[in-house]
Amino acid sequence: MFAIDGLILVSAILVLVAIASSKFSSRLGVPVLVLFLVVGMLAGSEGIGGIAFEDYRLAHGIGTVALVLILFDGGLRTPFASLRTAVAPALTLATVGVLLTSFLTGLAAWWLLDLSLLEGMLLGSIAGSTDAAAVFAALRTQGLRLPSRLSATVEVESASNDPMAVFLTIGFIEVILGRMELGGGFLLLFATQMGVGAVVGLLVGWAGSEFLNRIRLAAAGLYPILMTATGFLAFGTAAELGGSGFLAVYLAGVVAGNRRVVFQRGNLLFSDGMAWLAQIVMFVVLGLLTFPSRLWDAAPEGMALAGILVFVARPAAVALTMLPFRFTFREIVFLSWAGLKGAVPVVLAIYPLLFGVPSGALMFDVVFFAVLVSTLAQGWSLPRLARRLGLSLTHVADDPVTLEITSLRDVDGDIVEYSVASTARAAGRLIRDLALPEGAVVAMIVRDRAIIPPRGSTAVLENDHVFLVLRPEVRPLVDRTFSPRPGVESGLPRSTEFRMFAGTTVGDLDEFYGISLSAPRERSLGQLLPDLLGRSAATLGARAELDGIGLVVRGVSKAGVEVVGITLPTGEADEARPAP
Repeated sequence: MFAIDGLILVSAILVLVAIASSKFSSRLGVPVLVLFLVVGMLAGSEGIGGIAFEDYRLAHGIGTVALVLILFDGGLRTPFASLRTAVAPALTLATVGVLLTSFLTGLAAWWLLDLSLLEGMLLGSIAGSTDAAAVFAALRTQGLRLPSRLSATVEVESASNDPMAVFLTIGFIEVILGRMELGGGFLLLFATQMGVGAVVGLLVGWAGSEFLNRIRLAAAGLYPILMTATGFLAFGTAAELGGSGFLAVYLAGVVAGNRRVVFQRGNLLFSDGMAWLAQIVMFVVLGLLTFPSRLWDAAPEGMALAGILVFVARPAAVALTMLPFRFTFREIVFLSWAGLKGAVPVVLAIYPLLFGVPSGALMFDVVFFAVLVSTLAQGWSLPRLARRLGLSLTHVADDPVTLEITSLRDVDGDIVEYSVASTARAAGRLIRDLALPEGAVVAMIVRDRAIIPPRGSTAVLENDHVFLVLRPEVRPLVDRTFSPRPGVESGLPRSTEFRMFAGTTVGDLDEFYGISLSAPRERSLGQLLPDLLGRSAATLGARAELDGIGLVVRGVSKAGVEVVGITLPTGEADEARPAP
């Protein structure tokens, strides 16, 4: 039997056991990533598996590849809307917040561990960042739903603060080894890391998505691989040029994820699977790398450091950086507790060992223990804290599911599935009374196990699964019709015109879209435009205005006006409205 045969067998068993253990995560109240870590520790040299593994260089390589996959997937799932909502507070917390957390933690490490001040700052830098994998796992696997601004801040900050932690770690290592001065050299390193990383990430993300749409591949399965390779290209290019590869790969994912590309849904599913595999492998390997006996020896210092990190350094950094952005006290408390530690600090703790920094082994053991305590305590209690603070959105239906139209080129259309709640505007209505915009049509209704062919006289009932074929630009309008929470929804698009059929009444516009016109509610748009335009109502492009709302003739037939374009008053889109 070849050595690789045994390695494949052991790897498969470890992955299968890790996945199986995740099934019990919610029941046991233990974060799923901790279970992956425990699997690795049990399989290690001091566990029941007896696998001897102490190759820090290999572990660093595996961790880096895994983080590339995780950060790229996080970027692909970060909509521009979230960035617009949270970019200022999230980036402030990811830079200034990490710097403050690292400084306070470093001072504590200097005092607790009898390290030099620079070594204390190095340890603080290693432990200063939150971990995207841990945060994403806590938010998604435990079904935690937060207000949009708070959720976006947590996710964007956790995915974007790794570059700052890497910069600080590398910088202090260089200073400790005498290769760089603490002043100007530090600032130059920061500018290079962030500047090069940002430029490379944006360019590679745009170029990669363009290439994906233009190339014609014989096998559909190659598109997700090509997309993933874009992430690795961004990381490698930025790293070779002296920039932050982690920042580059995240930004490349953001750019690519917000553009329509071939096999978009398939790309996301593939990326999600690879990110989960990366998390499993990374945490199992880190578990293998750990010696429980050494970990136990470092428990007192690790516990003290974890306490200072969780209860002092992170809350102080969050409070100082978030108050200018008008977060409430409850939100600041949650953001402080959401600073979960995970694999990133452990991977960074390998750096001192690789570069021969004195006290490197002590730093690794203390950081590992502090991460374990943080992940257990904060990951387990995060959903409970959100509910206690009144920040968790309860009884929220699942988001509508977008199904892909499979084609060897990008198709400007989506198939979207909605689960109809009793509170949705569509519930109990006939299809012909839904006032859907032009560019959206009900394609199929699934009721129980039966398929209902849609007709105008077909009623939409509670618990139906309704499939619509629609153009992407009308998605916000259709979402309002099928939203399970009619009182909590995003505003209508104000930068672009949207089109409605002429049979839509004034009352429909008010009820479905919150657009009020000073005309009889039973009056249809097709009847209203001749009143406003006279004979020119039969002319394509003829325009009228009523109550500041623009009405444009976009389709005519012998019977009269068929399609009407609607333009809302200029200005920013409405903010999401709370339920009454």
